[in-house]
Amino acid sequence: MPRMTAHRTALTAALVTPLLLPLWAAGPARAHGAPTDPVSRVVACSPEGGDRTGTAACRAAVAANGAPFTAWDNLRVANVNGRDRQIVPDGKLCSGGLPAYRGLDLARADWPSTRVTPGARLRMRYVSTIPHTGTFRMYLTKPGYDPAGPLSWSDLPDKPFARVTDPALTDGAYRFEATWPSDRTGRHVLYTVWQNSSTPDTYYSCSDVVFPETKKEPQKREKEQKQKEPQEAEAGQRSEPENERTGEKPAAGTAAHPSGPAPRDDHTPLATSGPAAGPSAPMLAGGAAAVLLLTGGAALAVRLRRR
Repeated sequence: MPRMTAHRTALTAALVTPLLLPLWAAGPARAHGAPTDPVSRVVACSPEGGDRTGTAACRAAVAANGAPFTAWDNLRVANVNGRDRQIVPDGKLCSGGLPAYRGLDLARADWPSTRVTPGARLRMRYVSTIPHTGTFRMYLTKPGYDPAGPLSWSDLPDKPFARVTDPALTDGAYRFEATWPSDRTGRHVLYTVWQNSSTPDTYYSCSDVVFPETKKEPQKREKEQKQKEPQEAEAGQRSEPENERTGEKPAAGTAAHPSGPAPRDDHTPLATSGPAAGPSAPMLAGGAAAVLLLTGGAALAVRLRRR
């Protein structure tokens, strides 16, 4: 049986028709396994990846790889013996450092992904075309992970968030559960290491997952308000009168504004508002009466003299 046909039969049997397991398990191809849920990059971009194969990320991965990922279940490195961080170089975690899978290491934020919920149950489905015993270790990229950069060991915690040893193989797949960390948002990478105990091999895979984004608008508005308050206070200080900044009090009767008139001398009388200008009306009336009185008195004196 040709190798590509064997792989297609294996994936179809594991995903669609478990009853075909005896047929493909007996094939000569040495194939082993990869995660299908959450879907791994190698499965999503393989010829059996369905619509995901045509995504921009998968097309770029195949182009960088120089060949399609027909051996999606054979991404394994021998004789690692738990020395993953010493054997697999930074930036090549998704390929396991294998040149035949180098396209999986492209630093992109648009890999086919699975939406998940923080703190919810992770239901792993790891298709296996040849059964093995061993331990699965699952790592999730740290908070703040940047998917636009190459995946390095420093992006992963030192310890896995879940570990499962020798799960049962059912209908062509290992199925087990764990709990997603509750402090992640946005896009992350689930890095699964399957260290065999029945062979010297270790398998590596990257599954891209997306957690819901947190609502940042209230925090953003609060931050903008805090930044705005000092600016408003500074603007208020610039607009206050000069005499207020220097501590001087405005003179009586003057407007306390830097663009207003200069302060008057304290002994300068203030003009009052009214209908008449100049001397007041009562002063004019009193003066006229005095003149009339004097004139009348003089006339009376002349008459008395003539008599």
